[in-house]
Amino acid sequence: MSFLLALDQGTTSSRSIVFDTAGRVVALAQRELEQHYPQPGWVEHDPQEIWRTQLDTARQALAQAGITARDVLTIGIANQRETTLLWERATGRPLHRAIVWQDRRGEPMCAQLRGTPLETLVRERTGLVVDSYFCATKLRWLLDNVPGARPAAERGELAFGTVDSWLLWQLTGSRLHATDVSNASRTMLYDIARQRWDEELLAAFDIPAAVLPEVLPSSHHYGHTEADLFGAPISVCGVAGDQQAALFGQGCFTPGMAKNTYGTGCFLLMHTGNRLQRSRNGLISTAAAQPGAAAQYALEGSVFVAGAVVQWLRDGLHAIRSSSEVEALARSVPDSGGVVFVPAFTGLGAPYWNGDARGAILGLTRGSTAAHVARAAVESIAYQSAALLLAMSRDAQDGGGAPVSELRVDGGASVNDLLMQFQADLLGIPVLRPRVTETTALGAAYLAGLAAGVWQVLDELAAQWQPERVFTPGMERERAQELMARWERAVRQTVA
Repeated sequence: MSFLLALDQGTTSSRSIVFDTAGRVVALAQRELEQHYPQPGWVEHDPQEIWRTQLDTARQALAQAGITARDVLTIGIANQRETTLLWERATGRPLHRAIVWQDRRGEPMCAQLRGTPLETLVRERTGLVVDSYFCATKLRWLLDNVPGARPAAERGELAFGTVDSWLLWQLTGSRLHATDVSNASRTMLYDIARQRWDEELLAAFDIPAAVLPEVLPSSHHYGHTEADLFGAPISVCGVAGDQQAALFGQGCFTPGMAKNTYGTGCFLLMHTGNRLQRSRNGLISTAAAQPGAAAQYALEGSVFVAGAVVQWLRDGLHAIRSSSEVEALARSVPDSGGVVFVPAFTGLGAPYWNGDARGAILGLTRGSTAAHVARAAVESIAYQSAALLLAMSRDAQDGGGAPVSELRVDGGASVNDLLMQFQADLLGIPVLRPRVTETTALGAAYLAGLAAGVWQVLDELAAQWQPERVFTPGMERERAQELMARWERAVRQTVA
């Protein structure tokens, strides 16, 4: 048999998964990644540790599967998005720790840009909002604050990249400086309609074009690994940002198909095909994973606090001893007893975009218990995701498309049956949990396999996707609308 190796480099860990050609997990290895917090609001990773842990887990996964490099057809990469690195081309030495997507040091610059013509230009060209979440202000900070960085960059001596570019550089022995369209679209420097780096934005952010990687399709023959890394060269044929990879791994290849990843936060993406859909409802437009020459797009919304609210119940409120206990506690009451929990610990993301909002627990009575609060906390994840999907459906209908007819789910919190059933009830559409939940890594493997000739058409991949469980709506639509209206009232109270 032949296999595919997926490198899944995330925020808190590096993982490697071996898949067979039926899309089944054969082996998995994982190593945690240290988080560095130099000062409040700053988050960094060690670039060498990113590479070291990723290489180690890849070797471990191959050993665990009992295979060698010659059994691996190709490698696919999925990566944490927006995390920004800068290194020397001659030596490969990083000039600074990687600035992680969560880092907020670029916010002062973003605050100056909001309300200016550049904010409109960013929205039109990149599909994004002006926010330090994206790469542009992170890269500008590195050029302005690392001694000697700017003149070296202008001489063409430095390379900028997101994590995928850094891994490609290392895997190919410093021969390849590239990225894919999905990662490029998260930099706030890439014109997603014309599919090229934008000269006006580069000038506005004072970024020398010489530092930029080449942008390629997500499914593409990028190159081969150095022979000494795994004992023989392996082709690298797939690259995508983690959320776009998960959309692909969920088999969402056509307009109107959507997936939601329930992790620390939630990331909901809806495929819009080759049409760049502009949101009127607080979402961002982004490049979807691109399997061929034609551009592919998606609408995206992010929930800042999803699974993190369960961690707060454990660590802050001490209502549970472990996160796994939350479903049983929440099920011990028939409903939340009128309690509504808005977990705006760090503000509210899409579709509200209010950084000043703060968390609130509303509707408490003398009869409220820890179980009611736990139930409200679990339900808050579904409410926030429902608000996102309703915004997406409005955007789809504005663009002449059909509303979303089903939601495919993955991520750690998707194992919570109570949450998934409530999500289906609120939305009024089926919620489908797949048999293979490693959808991010699977998407990277699929992209690589397409370019390597393992599969010829997307229909072959669509046929592999199978649900493990389907959650069917059981709530009256009038009741669901009442609950969503109560949620929106609660949200308004957090931002007043």
